[in-house]
Amino acid sequence: MAEPEVRKDRHVKYYLRCLKTFLPQPYISNDSNRGLLAFFTIAGLDLLDALETTTTPEERRGYINWIYHCQVSSGGFRGFTGTDFGAERHTPENEVWDPANVAATFLFLVTLLILGDDLSRVNRRGCLQWLPSLQREDGSFGELISVDGRIAGGHDLRFCHCAAGIRYILRGENGRDVDDIKDVDIEKLLSFIENCQNYDGGMAESPFCEAHAGLSYCAIGALSFLDQISPGIRKVNIFTPHTTEFESLVQWLVLRQTTTWNTEEDAEEEESHENTHDEVHQLQRDVAALSFDDRISSLPDLLPPGADLLKYAGFNGRENKVADTCYCFWVSGTLAMMGRLDLVDSAGNRNYLLEKTQHIVGGFGKTVGEPPDLLHSYLGLVTLALLNEPGLEGVDAALCASKRTMQRLKSLPWWHGSHTDA
Repeated sequence: MAEPEVRKDRHVKYYLRCLKTFLPQPYISNDSNRGLLAFFTIAGLDLLDALETTTTPEERRGYINWIYHCQVSSGGFRGFTGTDFGAERHTPENEVWDPANVAATFLFLVTLLILGDDLSRVNRRGCLQWLPSLQREDGSFGELISVDGRIAGGHDLRFCHCAAGIRYILRGENGRDVDDIKDVDIEKLLSFIENCQNYDGGMAESPFCEAHAGLSYCAIGALSFLDQISPGIRKVNIFTPHTTEFESLVQWLVLRQTTTWNTEEDAEEEESHENTHDEVHQLQRDVAALSFDDRISSLPDLLPPGADLLKYAGFNGRENKVADTCYCFWVSGTLAMMGRLDLVDSAGNRNYLLEKTQHIVGGFGKTVGEPPDLLHSYLGLVTLALLNEPGLEGVDAALCASKRTMQRLKSLPWWHGSHTDA
């Protein structure tokens, strides 16, 4: 049987169809999230090293200009060009009807970097002044400022991750040239993240909620942007007084790997693997019983010679759920930031993605047998890139983009404190 591989040409065609033609009807409801869809598409082509060969410089300039058209004059970006008052009629009063939001701002900044922009047209100071206005008293961040001036949006780690990412991109390594701008309250943010850890080790949407792999990624991503995880060696290094229990989080994340699917076409195969599935969970329990350091040294010895327990092993996002393409990234990306990606079965994860959810027309589906969509297509690729898949660009897990995107960020004049704004 041939070794599974990334169908690179088909993935490129899939992304180009999404970029240059109309998206399918189900995307209509996501029109206000057009910036998110643009990120998945452009970042996907970048990971495939096809962005510059399949788009012209004029097209890329057009994409950049469209993103800047989404910039709000007072700071930040809105998700799409839904309301256009025109430059002369755009005022702080009518801006509230089409406000900047924290998720769009983070994603657009990353997309601009992917497209090779130097962020010189970003209202950097305005954005950094706007960011603290989104932070609540408990340290969490909202999504936007509503018409009545309140912080709107959930009290959850998604917006904390985006806010920390915006701060990381626009303040740079030391923020020396923007010291006069009020910073976000780092201590309160760290405290909120710490309080989101659940009893089982996973991170929840907000305190006292169920642990979730995607929110765990957001928590560790925010800590990475805040330099609370040493970026050089990618090892856990939480500074006092904050003491998030990373050992229990790592254990919870490793336990997310599963051989369970729920499609009819795989029901027969799943039944034949029932005993294997039990063996996998016994193995996971054996690993959990070890001390953290012993897990790393002993894990290979727990696998019998020639064992193939995890031939197709994706990841779920919560207890008792089936495998899902996006959680392959949320879990793998989190472990990568913590320097613990070696604790999972990468071969089983790779086989699950390439043989079970990679689609024949290009892209990846959510689960086995489902059609491709932009979110799962991109996160499937990012996961494979984290696993050093040939033909894909290397990935920075916190930025959820190629390593060259991070290199472009760090080459910006303000990033190392050598730039002074006018």
